Amino acid sequence: MATYIAIIITAIFVNNIVFAQFLGICPFIGVSKRIDSALGMGAAVTFVMAVATCVTTLLWQLVLVPLGLEYVQTIVYILVIAILVQMLEIVIRKVSPALYAALGVFLPLITTNCAVLGVALIVTQKDYPLLMSVVYAIATAAGFTMALVLFAGIRTRLDITERVPAPMRGVPVALIVAGLLAMAFMGFAGMKV
Repeated sequence: MATYIAIIITAIFVNNIVFAQFLGICPFIGVSKRIDSALGMGAAVTFVMAVATCVTTLLWQLVLVPLGLEYVQTIVYILVIAILVQMLEIVIRKVSPALYAALGVFLPLITTNCAVLGVALIVTQKDYPLLMSVVYAIATAAGFTMALVLFAGIRTRLDITERVPAPMRGVPVALIVAGLLAMAFMGFAGMKV
């Protein structure tokens, strides 16, 4: 149980996929203008990341390794992620057209979101069993969602303030804030002597 708690805390704070590993930056910058769209993207990424990690872990353990096909790992993982994202896109379009419109082009971009592929590859590299892989994926997705929502809240606040100089409004101040957040999250890793 302590191992799972350590995995969860580490994935969310210490090795945050956005702030410490710098994966998934495109949706982080693109979808974090509003908190509701950040939460929607976080939920979509959580679903895709958890299911993709489950499927890829099983494929790795039951198909690729026994058949000696380890060299097609990345291609198989990308295909699994692409299929899941297409299914998710169809469901969101039918269930929540407003969320579908809010996520826009970033929903299909989950297919190429390196955070999703990165988690699938990391659990394979660390040789996690299935349950541990899924816990790691969900915790990583929670860290991704936290980063999106935190950044969306800050960007919303920055948009209404008059203290930001005109040339710095929008993307310039957003990039500065993203860098500061990354440095702050690196503090969770502690000092290495």
